[in-house]
Amino acid sequence: MINFDRVGDILSNYGYLIGYGILSTLILAVFGTFVGLILGIFLAYGKNIKVKETDNKVKVVLKNIVKGICNIYSIIFRGTPMMVQSLVFQYGCQALGFNWALIQFPEAVSNILNGWFIAGLIVITLNTAAYMGEIVRSGMNGVDKGQEEGARALGMSASRTSLSIILPQALRNALPTIGNELIVNIKDSSVLNVIGVTELYYRLYITIGGRTFAYLEALLIVALIYLILTLIASLIFKLVERKLDGVKFSLNPFRFKRSEI
Repeated sequence: MINFDRVGDILSNYGYLIGYGILSTLILAVFGTFVGLILGIFLAYGKNIKVKETDNKVKVVLKNIVKGICNIYSIIFRGTPMMVQSLVFQYGCQALGFNWALIQFPEAVSNILNGWFIAGLIVITLNTAAYMGEIVRSGMNGVDKGQEEGARALGMSASRTSLSIILPQALRNALPTIGNELIVNIKDSSVLNVIGVTELYYRLYITIGGRTFAYLEALLIVALIYLILTLIASLIFKLVERKLDGVKFSLNPFRFKRSEI
């Protein structure tokens, strides 16, 4: 049975550790999502490379190499669990003689920022980039071909058309999926504890649970915090979508009014 007195004790005595855990999880999720999105855009363009009949042999080879690398990257990172990727990254770095634990920061930030935290940022970003590449590519392919044809008819170059016309629409169409990826990263950042990243799950279950032996109560708290964080993230992205659609936000959650044009 859950002992709610223990829940209160954990919240009152270890609130500072829980706060560090929440901040660490948010940094991991937000950084991984948005930097992963930037990398994913490059990945999407790489996967969408088309070989033209007018291309010389060098261009054909280079395009095929880039496209092949992007496809292999996507297959590997989307086809393996992030926990496994974390461990491969850890042991791979150690095999090369690099130990992330040796990276130290000033005491003021060391409760959150350390070598393994940076390693976690790298892992979650590389993992997210593979998914973002597919999300952006699908969004780009979903933009009506007439948009590109119209831009080219106005004299815009292919690169400018892609960056100024196609990509913004692709990102807008993919916004719900990008928001979902942020929510996934908030939860999946917990697996990074296997390489010593002290995120929310590590702080509550391993650290606080280990000190108090109140493992069930610690799990209840961590589950509620994850739920609250994901609900807040979902609400923020819904408000952003409504703003982009020209919908005004009211303090009354049931009153949304389309802005006048």
